[in-house]
Amino acid sequence: MQRKAYVTGVAALLAVLLAGCTGGSADEDDPTDPKPGDTATTATEAQPGKYRTLPEPCGAVSHGTLDSLLPGIKQVTDEEQREKAYEGTATPTFDTDRKVGCRWKAESRTATDHLWVDFERVVSYDNAVSDDDRASEIYGKKETAADLPEPVASSESPTGESEPSSSPSSGASGSPSADASGDEDGSPSATPSDGDSATSTPAALQPRTLDNLGDESFLDDALSGSQQRTVTVVFRTSNVVVTIQYDEQPATTTDVPSSEEMQDRARKLAGQLAETFDE
Repeated sequence: MQRKAYVTGVAALLAVLLAGCTGGSADEDDPTDPKPGDTATTATEAQPGKYRTLPEPCGAVSHGTLDSLLPGIKQVTDEEQREKAYEGTATPTFDTDRKVGCRWKAESRTATDHLWVDFERVVSYDNAVSDDDRASEIYGKKETAADLPEPVASSESPTGESEPSSSPSSGASGSPSADASGDEDGSPSATPSDGDSATSTPAALQPRTLDNLGDESFLDDALSGSQQRTVTVVFRTSNVVVTIQYDEQPATTTDVPSSEEMQDRARKLAGQLAETFDE
């Protein structure tokens, strides 16, 4: 009887020891050990863009600025029609949080002027690509499509920017880029150039990248065979891409719109719009 009790006690002790060995390791209680389905490290998600909303486009341009870009507005004698011209026309959009725009038109005794302003808020759906980086890609496509001439880094323009080359390019003599002029959202398009605007436009006013406007920006300038001039300014600020297209068609083909004046007006508007995003 004593021997049987001894064997039974040994068997019980072995069972306890085996249970302790097979029940799991100490690592299972380690709080740093990943749970099933998790990885040991978590990938860093790209940062969202700075802007979550867009300005009301038809209210983004002041009456004074419209008077400068569209002189014909002040010549409208009917007060109701003049106010309607100031209000502009919103461009069609499916999501006002992502893309909005507005167009204005005014006829004067000497010319017909058009202005189009477009705001696009970019959202990246790729966790590895930030909203800003995605917006920069969209801006880059617009700049590439504009086919700007190579700048001459050794000289300075009157505005303090690097003076571009005076050699002709499709960006100088052709119409503005498809992205800038728009063809899917009802935005106006420039008439293809039949003339050689590169030879009639000073080098300092040739299409070029701009300084001190948003995070990156460029200006395009095109003159068509019918003497319609189209100045386009595109700039990016964080995750928003802004496009301004300003064109003038003179009443007679013997007149040529001033490149310097139109560029100056378009750039001033671009600067005003950029400041609204900094407020």
